Amino acid sequence: MPSIMLLLVILSSIALQFTAVNSIGVCYGVQGDNLPSRQEVKDLYKSNGITSMRIYFPDEEALQALRGSNIEVLLDVAKETLQSLTNSASASDWVNKFVVPYSDVNIKYIAVGNEIMPGDVEAKYILPGIQNIQQAISSANLQGKVKVSTAIRMDLLENTFPPRDGKFTDSATPYIKPIIDFLVSNGAPLLANIYPYFAYSDPNTNIALDFALFRQQGTNDQYQNLFDAMLDSIYYALEKIGGQNLQVVVSESGWPSAGGNKGPSVDNARTYYQNLINHVKVGGTPKHKGPIKTYLFAMFDENQKPGLQTEKHFGLFNPDKSPKYGISFK
Repeated sequence: MPSIMLLLVILSSIALQFTAVNSIGVCYGVQGDNLPSRQEVKDLYKSNGITSMRIYFPDEEALQALRGSNIEVLLDVAKETLQSLTNSASASDWVNKFVVPYSDVNIKYIAVGNEIMPGDVEAKYILPGIQNIQQAISSANLQGKVKVSTAIRMDLLENTFPPRDGKFTDSATPYIKPIIDFLVSNGAPLLANIYPYFAYSDPNTNIALDFALFRQQGTNDQYQNLFDAMLDSIYYALEKIGGQNLQVVVSESGWPSAGGNKGPSVDNARTYYQNLINHVKVGGTPKHKGPIKTYLFAMFDENQKPGLQTEKHFGLFNPDKSPKYGISFK
């Protein structure tokens, strides 16, 4: 009996380590003119024990490099392709071109749309796109392997603190509820981009830096960090529209090292990333226990990224592949 108990303890420990390691992914953006090759990037993921990658379009050079690597992939549909996927034949062609030939690439999720808002022209393409890609995945007998979803931003919610008051805005509800219903019926998670940095840096908020960086001692309405509060506000909002059993995968979260006046610094970014990694591997939230599948944003600084200067400084690694912070992903 003691030997059996010891074996169970060992197996449980191995399972926990496996789950913890696979909770961490990193987003791979390519908007830079000084970035390493796709093969070098794949090797960098492997050498650092990063087991999941998000790709923002069907980058076939990256997919070729990922063959046989077992790196789990979250694959986005390119924004300019969304309208075409409202046609079922086009969706089938997309799957047959970018998914089916890569049977030796561990494609886990497909994101149809990233941070599309109800007022965006692309909003009307998201649900039919998800439905048609799902149909094509099923026709290819991949429904047990690949989950189809969309990635949302926090702006779809209001009353996010305290989290139990979280709800989708009146304008967002007609857009998101049919999507949530479809995800529930197909056992797919909702993808959500969660950035405590943007909440903290908003001049209209008064959020403590320690609360945003996982350094707060004690509790704040049961919450010791902003990340958990934001994630749970999504879970509470989902409950209110019939998505109480839906899992949320955090498809982006990060902190810039430069480019702004409130919050960006190498020290703050290092602290955020390492504390986030340590937390999501085993932590869970007050509402949702267990490891939280999370993709850190992003692998490299992207010097050609449009928008605010902070957008160019979210990288975990420098373009020469040297680590910016020296954090551990394990």
